[in-house]
Amino acid sequence: MSAKSAILALVVTTLIPGVVYAGKNKDGREAGKVIAGWVEKVTILDIRDEPIKAKLDSGANTSSIHATNVESFKRDGDEWVRFTFVDKDGDTKKMERPIVRGVKIKDLDGGADRRPVIELDMCFDGRVHKTQFNLSDRSGFNYRILLGRRFLGGVAVIDPDETYLTKDHCRDAIEEKEDNDDKDD
Repeated sequence: MSAKSAILALVVTTLIPGVVYAGKNKDGREAGKVIAGWVEKVTILDIRDEPIKAKLDSGANTSSIHATNVESFKRDGDEWVRFTFVDKDGDTKKMERPIVRGVKIKDLDGGADRRPVIELDMCFDGRVHKTQFNLSDRSGFNYRILLGRRFLGGVAVIDPDETYLTKDHCRDAIEEKEDNDDKDD
């Protein structure tokens, strides 16, 4: 490929929303980063099958999900947490998950808040990702989910002028995950 062709290909892929600008993984799935808007719809498979609006935030390191009634406890010697996810419509989902780590979040006053971090399966742009989320009361924010750099790296490049550039459904990915879960049983 000539240098001129390579530059043209790069320009074209950066101008087309939602385009993946890499090849395929060994398993035939798309690899690389997708161009995404600063707000996208994602599906948290452990919570519900319907997409939820999420803010993409390169200023945040760890992704965050809205949680109320957060309570840590021990299960078989491991640290766990139970919490309630409440969406914008008021629908709730009570959950229990192992704590994978803790994170210290600095506030504007110079203080810090220690939060538990859990893993959830999330569908973003038609692909399922195991993603770490810190549990936070996001009731004062417009978006119940915030996707930070730990998730975005290797997955998406943010176009701050756009919203909803990625696929907002995960039917194929959900069916594939269910098939894989059935094989594990």
